[in-house]
Amino acid sequence: MSDVLDLTCDLIARASVTPDDAGCQATIAARLQRAGFACESLRYGQVDNLWATHGSGAPVLVLLGHTDVVPSGPREAWSSDPFAPEVREGMLYGRGAADMKGSVAAFVVAAERFTAAHPDHPGTLAVLLTSDEEGDAIEGVRKVAATFRERGQRIDWCITGEPSSTAKLGDLLRVGRRGSLSATLTVKGVQGHVAYPHKARNPIHQVAPALAELAARAWDDGYESFPPTSLQVSNIHAGTGANNVIPGELQVLFNLRYNPHWDAPRLEAEIAALLDRHGLDYDLRWHRSGEPFYTPEGRLRAVAREVLGEFAGAPPEESTGGGTSDARFIAPLGAQCIEVGPVNASIHQVDEHVSVADLEALPELYRRLVERLLLD
Repeated sequence: MSDVLDLTCDLIARASVTPDDAGCQATIAARLQRAGFACESLRYGQVDNLWATHGSGAPVLVLLGHTDVVPSGPREAWSSDPFAPEVREGMLYGRGAADMKGSVAAFVVAAERFTAAHPDHPGTLAVLLTSDEEGDAIEGVRKVAATFRERGQRIDWCITGEPSSTAKLGDLLRVGRRGSLSATLTVKGVQGHVAYPHKARNPIHQVAPALAELAARAWDDGYESFPPTSLQVSNIHAGTGANNVIPGELQVLFNLRYNPHWDAPRLEAEIAALLDRHGLDYDLRWHRSGEPFYTPEGRLRAVAREVLGEFAGAPPEESTGGGTSDARFIAPLGAQCIEVGPVNASIHQVDEHVSVADLEALPELYRRLVERLLLD
């Protein structure tokens, strides 16, 4: 069994359902310390974060990942125990195999190989891990970034190991992500009997025109490689369950995925103004998951394009699609951020898996990125 496969299996066997790290970071820290890294544990609340560095000064290159996983769901739905890694027909199965314990293991092996070959390398190579990426993401990299800001910790480049490839390893390079903004809208009415609507105020009827306007709005035409901003209503709830009662309150959940044309405060103000214009009696609570980030053409993209092209056999697609990642908290520190990882085919699904061949190629991919960025 190869180093990276062995470590990935060790990590998968630890049921680190967010925010429980289940000892993953201690295992990794022990290996990195043997490789000469200085390791610092940053624990906030129930969340473990690991900051490991080798070398000093600029440039600072960070390998960013997470050790937590989403719940597996019913054990009987899986072909094998989700926390007992198993290789079948060239695939490694287990929760976190692709998202993202395989990449984390590959980071560690790549870091070991690089520092063994170049113990006096220029700049700083760092590994940053959290156990709070799949959950609320409050006390993970978001909190670490706030700590770094207070310390004045510089980060020049950040490579996140999220599963980004589509059909083969290295065929996609993620150079940005949209922002995510969620809302809980409560519209207040007056409960009453459906036969006497003049004695009640139906919040469903009142909010319908506003929701129709929100759903139909074209927010923008996109931004460079970003798609247009979109709003999606994910849940509507009202009523007592009886068909003869006008509800006294309605709750709507919706989310915006937005490009750099916008920021969260402007979107919040636009939507509040629209609701006010419709004369609603409402309460609106926001959750800001993260602002969009975008890495323009420069050294990081150029190096990644060349290295991924060598692995995939053709230049990668350069994309800003997908959901969000912890890079959204590192980019505001002034870092250029990209995402490079294995094929995204089964993450968060039953029988999550990763190609063993891709997994065993990942450390070399990351090592080449590190060498090109820190040594050339």
